[in-house]
Amino acid sequence: MMELEPVVLQGAHVRLVPMTMEHVPALWEAGNDPDLWQFTLTQNHSEDDMRRYVEAALRLQQQGTALPFVTTEAATGRVIGSTRFGNVDTWSRRVEIGWTWIAAPWQRSPINTEAKFLMLRHAFETLGCIRVELKTSALNQKSRRAIARIGGREEGILRKHAVSEDGRIRDTVYFGIVDDEWPDVCARLLAMMAEPRS
Repeated sequence: MMELEPVVLQGAHVRLVPMTMEHVPALWEAGNDPDLWQFTLTQNHSEDDMRRYVEAALRLQQQGTALPFVTTEAATGRVIGSTRFGNVDTWSRRVEIGWTWIAAPWQRSPINTEAKFLMLRHAFETLGCIRVELKTSALNQKSRRAIARIGGREEGILRKHAVSEDGRIRDTVYFGIVDDEWPDVCARLLAMMAEPRS
């Protein structure tokens, strides 16, 4: 049975470090942008909101159903966002990668692609997952394209699936990657990361 333990995932551009309460001020500095929360179920409009966000993530970690990370720029150590493994099902060897946000200056950079590669590799090659799920709002076309670009297979839309903190009702698109697909997805991600960036 797989066990989720806090771990540092290191890449050339990004370093994913275990989330702690000490990260709250830096996360709020990076996440103080209403555009980041447009399609999310959680709303972060103050440092107190971010504190509650981190507390909730760490509670889920304590319960064994999540492993939250703070996304940092590898070269500087600067906090630029967050992501996590969630909805962990150890019996079925399944995790979800999500709750991902990256501050605007680092969007459209190698950061997110490399972070997803590190997390997928950890899920399939270290944890022994047979399935990784990703999901997003049906309205979030940018996120849907990004998930498909890294090799996520769209599996369907769950209508009226979730209600956000501000009362919006969300249709949710599910994507999946299974262990049989990981070698091809891995090769795809490695090729993407090798592409020169302008």
